[in-house]
Amino acid sequence: MFDKILIANRGEIALRVIRACREMGIQTVAVHSVADADAMHVRMADESVCIGPNPSSDSYLNPAAVIAACEITGAQAVHPGYGFLSENANFVQMLEDHDITFIGPRAEHIRIMGDKITAKDTMKALGVPCVPGSEGGVDDVEEAKRVAAEIGYPVIIKATAGGGGRGMKVAQNEKGLEVAFRTARSEAKAAFGNPDVYIEKYLQKPRHIEIQVFGDGKGRAVHLGERDCSLQRRHQKVLEEAPGPAISPEERARIGAICADAVAKIQYAGAGTIEFLYEDGEFYFIEMNTRLQVEHPVTEAIFGVDLVRQQILVASGQEMEFQQEDLSIRGHAIEVRINAEKLPGFTPCPGRINQYHAPGGLGVRMDSALYDGYSIPPYYDSLIGKLIVHGRDRDEALARLNRALGELIIDGVDTTIPLFRALLQEPDIQQGNYSIHWLERWLEQHAN
Repeated sequence: MFDKILIANRGEIALRVIRACREMGIQTVAVHSVADADAMHVRMADESVCIGPNPSSDSYLNPAAVIAACEITGAQAVHPGYGFLSENANFVQMLEDHDITFIGPRAEHIRIMGDKITAKDTMKALGVPCVPGSEGGVDDVEEAKRVAAEIGYPVIIKATAGGGGRGMKVAQNEKGLEVAFRTARSEAKAAFGNPDVYIEKYLQKPRHIEIQVFGDGKGRAVHLGERDCSLQRRHQKVLEEAPGPAISPEERARIGAICADAVAKIQYAGAGTIEFLYEDGEFYFIEMNTRLQVEHPVTEAIFGVDLVRQQILVASGQEMEFQQEDLSIRGHAIEVRINAEKLPGFTPCPGRINQYHAPGGLGVRMDSALYDGYSIPPYYDSLIGKLIVHGRDRDEALARLNRALGELIIDGVDTTIPLFRALLQEPDIQQGNYSIHWLERWLEQHAN
């Protein structure tokens, strides 16, 4: 087992990893930018190292600075959290070259899943169901028209190196295809430095379902059910719950087994999430995230496992502490992402926290790095906390979420708390009746 782990991240996820390490008796090193000198993850860690100025490109996204911090402190391993360097294959290779363990999958798996076309081809070969679409990248408008005619409109054009909804455009018919194609390529080039795109059938009212998988890197893998992440704004998740309200036990077992078998065959190591669009009883693969997800706590709640602990165990060469038959779902869990944003436009709202009070009680978990007097810097993501609730069933989880939101106090900045309180009054949310388009339409209706 490692004696010391460096956490190459900030905010609530850095605290999450520090807590797991502390329970395992492992020393921790926090890295931080100048802006984060007084951040909670810096205060909580055993050691801290400043790795650069405020912009993330000069600090949290600087592999050389992170490796230098490892060498200064003697950290034997790096936990990347999510975002930043968590899916950077070159960084993983650099760590390996310096005899530092990356707590996550091998570089080759990050590379495979980091390219949407290669990921789709790989998953299809492993028996994972995929959305009908082009066999690879589409280079020109005429080829795009041929593919669209074969699979039928509407279609969606996606950047091969995409994420977060960038480089993604929908065409309802051939007339709109040319503009959508050129726009997607232009956005992809600007956002990722890679203009390559591919085309898929655009599903009308799908849900976004993701399967949590975990592998030991030696050919054994399990799945930990699904999460429904359909409530999204501009392709960014807002609320996640597990198990999915629309997924039957039979469907869960079927798609879970397919996913676990796929990652076992490639000898995947650690936590990963295979994401699908789900419509009319069918699952269609869209991507795999080779890291811990923001919404991992809802899975932890219903299975009673610590996914970060398991990541550390596997990375150190030890065995997972469970097999598939040991995993059973208990109750229902929901997570809402608390962002420092001003509604209704969701404008980032950094500033000083005058008062912070976290909710408590049975079945309530608050993952946040806030404290009284903390100043939220303007340089990073606006996520400032995750409120997770767990109940015996979905109705109890919803009741606990409503109660916990009422207890949560974040004074000094605007947040998305009012959004969730309003959503809980909607019959569709109460009944679990929503698709990936539901929230955007609701926001349009309530714009005024």
